[in-house]
Amino acid sequence: MIFNKGHHILSGIGVEDEIYSTMDSLTSNECPLIDGSSEAFAQLDPTLLPGYPKLWSRDRVLIKTGPEGRNGELLRNLLVCDDVASELEGADFQAIKPIPVPLSGRDAEFENGVLLGDWVFQWRGEGLGIAPVEVEIELGGETPLPETEATRTKFTLFQIVSLAAVDAINPCAFAVLILMLTTVIAYNPGNRRSILLSGLAFVASVFILYFLYGLVIIKFFQVVQALTAVRIFIFKGLGVAAMVFGVLNIRDFVRYKPGRLGTEMPLLMRPRVQKLISRITSTKGAFLVGVFVSIFLLPCTIGPYVIAGGILSVFEMMENVPPLLLYNLIFVLPMLGIVGGVYLGFRRVEDFSSWKDRNISKLHLVAGILMLGIGIVMFLGLV
Repeated sequence: MIFNKGHHILSGIGVEDEIYSTMDSLTSNECPLIDGSSEAFAQLDPTLLPGYPKLWSRDRVLIKTGPEGRNGELLRNLLVCDDVASELEGADFQAIKPIPVPLSGRDAEFENGVLLGDWVFQWRGEGLGIAPVEVEIELGGETPLPETEATRTKFTLFQIVSLAAVDAINPCAFAVLILMLTTVIAYNPGNRRSILLSGLAFVASVFILYFLYGLVIIKFFQVVQALTAVRIFIFKGLGVAAMVFGVLNIRDFVRYKPGRLGTEMPLLMRPRVQKLISRITSTKGAFLVGVFVSIFLLPCTIGPYVIAGGILSVFEMMENVPPLLLYNLIFVLPMLGIVGGVYLGFRRVEDFSSWKDRNISKLHLVAGILMLGIGIVMFLGLV
């Protein structure tokens, strides 16, 4: 519950127990406004508030439904006056049949209502003695998205693209694909069509499995964030995780060592992956092996993906499908490039392998800088 910029109640169980003691301790409380300022309610002009707010007071509610303003002082006084009929005397209004006002999980019902321009005022208790008319009212127009929210939405897309780019340049993903193509060529020397189909089948299986992993990660974070007590720590924790992965990648640039946990596939897993890949003899086999290999890829690619899943968990599941598809498309783009290059004859598999080995520390540096930057911004709450 927010009282003002410097005073709020946060609880994982409920704020009810602290409300009354807090209210008793306050002699006054200014209204926090969207632009960051505060103003005493006695001086507040409701007609100047942005968007389409609902103002609640005891058994009354004042609702903005359109851009037309009226007497701001009258609207404010209606919420706090002792006698609504006396306050409305001489005012230009229309008595209406009250309409239900949505609350969390239910509707609030009122006994009386009036329409003052684009403002609806409703209350319980003694009415005006005027026959009300039934009018069709749409509660809440299209509220403009505050600039800070628009900026946050854009930055979320930037985060997802950046994290996907970090995942896409992961050396162990390159190594697995190159090993797979080498195996296919050994079984089908000179058969470019087989190389293309097997490569695409492998990439498709990785894309599908990683998309499903993403949905599971997002759902996990959504379940965790339902626990109010830990929700506030989620994004700072993700920021710290991003910084840790960033530092680990930069460490591999300064002093490279193959198979380090968190940045590459552990050496212990590599013989098993090689054994799986060595069995590929067909397009179907490449797809099935891709399904199993995607599990072994997780230790060296899961870091950025978990952070991306945490960022997307604040949105509804269906809203997460497009950014998740975008993430995984970026993730497999280098793989598609390698498959296409080998198929078209621009490069041999050995060329990609030697390029990866020569530049592996630089790949870690780029990934580390991106991860570290994203982590710092998230932890400090700069966006």
